[in-house]
Amino acid sequence: MNAPARTPVAIVGGGPVGLLLALFLDRHGVRSVVFELAGSTSDQPRGSTHGARSMEHYRRLGLARAVRELGLPWDHSPDIAFYTRYNGFRLARNRRPAVRDLMREVASAPRTAQVPEPMHRANQMYVERLLYRRARAAANVELCFGWRVTGLAADDDGVDLLAEDDGGRIRHWRAGYVAGCDGARGFTRGHLGARYAGADRVDQEILGGRTVAAHLRIPTLYRDFLVDGGAWSHWAVNTDLVLNLIALNGKDEFFLLTSSVDPDSAPDDALVSAVQRAAGAPVPVAVLGRRPWTSGMALVAETFGTERVFLAGDAAHLFTPNGGFGMNTGLDDAANLAWKLAAAVQGWGGPGLLASYHHERRPVAIRNTRAARELNLGLANVTRPRCVEQDTDEGRAERLRLGRLLADYGDRTLDTLGVQLGARYDGSPIVDDGGTPPADSFGTYTPTSVPGGRAPHLWLDDIRVPGSSLFDRFGVGFTLLRLGPKAPPAVGLRTEAARRNIPLEVLDLPDPLARDLYERDLVLIRPDQHVAWRGNGLDRPDRLLTTVTGGR
Repeated sequence: MNAPARTPVAIVGGGPVGLLLALFLDRHGVRSVVFELAGSTSDQPRGSTHGARSMEHYRRLGLARAVRELGLPWDHSPDIAFYTRYNGFRLARNRRPAVRDLMREVASAPRTAQVPEPMHRANQMYVERLLYRRARAAANVELCFGWRVTGLAADDDGVDLLAEDDGGRIRHWRAGYVAGCDGARGFTRGHLGARYAGADRVDQEILGGRTVAAHLRIPTLYRDFLVDGGAWSHWAVNTDLVLNLIALNGKDEFFLLTSSVDPDSAPDDALVSAVQRAAGAPVPVAVLGRRPWTSGMALVAETFGTERVFLAGDAAHLFTPNGGFGMNTGLDDAANLAWKLAAAVQGWGGPGLLASYHHERRPVAIRNTRAARELNLGLANVTRPRCVEQDTDEGRAERLRLGRLLADYGDRTLDTLGVQLGARYDGSPIVDDGGTPPADSFGTYTPTSVPGGRAPHLWLDDIRVPGSSLFDRFGVGFTLLRLGPKAPPAVGLRTEAARRNIPLEVLDLPDPLARDLYERDLVLIRPDQHVAWRGNGLDRPDRLLTTVTGGR
């Protein structure tokens, strides 16, 4: 038998989480092979929300601007609009600035503004193609699309992996570590026997239970049927049905979500009919693709991995789509796991570092799945009496009541900055206990240098060009911030890090504004931009580095 091909990291699953993980590993100088059952990236729409934290991850890879060029045009409305029917009464509209105006707001924001990369709407299928192209061009990434992983066997020194292509060829690989980013039904989670725990569905009429998702072309919807112009999300809510058409390209392609059509038995004609009833007229509709799914899920795997095999993305957690937290939580998994795998491969990670991945990410997954489910349950009380479409006093009163309820739901799905940026790793064995953090909040993010949370953001000057964000100055490995005019020297930490081959950069920020924001003279930032430690002096750099790299 031929000797196996070798790779430090094998990634099973080539969706956005697996591809982002490969790109982060490439940034650390670590080789990986990505195995993906499909022969190409997905051509079916899924989530469209890239949260502020995900956009920061893209920024680290030099991809944020390219992601913003995908999806809706920069002047297209990102609003959420609710109608009885698209040619009927408007119930509510949650207004938000278009990308063009949003980026102007960023350019004029105060230096301590915490959102250098605002949330963006671009469907996952578009972003996957971008990540695929970047991964294909990366020096340390090998893409094996069209290959199914059929076997994993881990031992103390690595993992044997078997993969088979569509033609029946079988290849044997030997990997140091395996990351399973292959979804709920993927091979990796089954291999680990990692069961999901939590709630598996919501029993309600609107986005409850079995639901259909479809890719549609509707060329005349914007021109002829929307009573007040296009938005990003277009809900039709009436006695007949409830459905949502999410704009994909700002012209004629939409992503349909509805529980008003049986996803398993209804033909395409039923989808066409549902959209026409929502429009209130025989609008032309082409069904480009469809798939069933189950809404209301808040499921988290009981383990995120072992010493050699780990889970990320949908393999580790399943979400209802409300709020758009699912893919974003998976991308954050990749950011956390990548530097720990790099440390293990390069030899500077301690024996407890990879184990911290489960301890840090599973509580965040539980938090985020609950937040999405809470949003989903917000639709449970939406009643739709027949008078809602009548031009009567009773109908006007009912539309006012329903509009207020839907507007509140829309605001809650948009005002989620606390969920997007507020994930913390309190109690982690590789985080120093350095104070009491702010209370967790659904909608509000409070910057703090208390170890465990995302590092507070700061613009270094008033010109918002690449390099003007503090985040742009963080190193690939650890970064020690020396803050204020009286910060103590960092010679001891720098020397100890060099002795252990731990990547460390020291960044001097004498600006008093930076010192006030971080509240200490010295702050150690992890490779994933979370705070590892803070203090006004450092007597035992060896002990600190042992802690933050998982030593014992």
